[in-house]
Amino acid sequence: MLHKAQLSDCDFFYELYMHPQTNPYLLYEPMSLAEFEPIFTDLIAKQALFYYEEDEQKIGMVKLLPLTYRTAHAVYLGGFAIHPRFFGQGKGTNFLQAIIQYAQNQGFKRIELSTATSNAAAIRLYEKCGFEREGILRKYTYLQSQNIYLDELMMSYLMD
Repeated sequence: MLHKAQLSDCDFFYELYMHPQTNPYLLYEPMSLAEFEPIFTDLIAKQALFYYEEDEQKIGMVKLLPLTYRTAHAVYLGGFAIHPRFFGQGKGTNFLQAIIQYAQNQGFKRIELSTATSNAAAIRLYEKCGFEREGILRKYTYLQSQNIYLDELMMSYLMD
């Protein structure tokens, strides 16, 4: 089940954002909890953060940012991560299906995202759930801690 994040969820989100297996594919460079808290507080105020739960266990997180004006029919899916202890258990598929259902219930017609072209597991998962490739953003993400640029694959899901 998808839930809106609360301030009390900060530790869970911090752990996922900073986990060495997920951090390279997310927006923020490694940082201390004190540095992360204002970012988290801002995202909570925007009501953009959600976590996914199964059997009363937090499985993953996502940021859903509605677009505006002529693109108000679309929502940007970012910060999508499954906790590594749940990798390979089908939780990602369930989570994405919950996101798609939520977006549809909110009246969105399009979900868009970008993912590193090197993140083959994420690309397979998104395609399995009906997302389609739209193009490449070259040298789009800069990992300062590794001094490398990553190309990002733009993908979208269109509601029927």
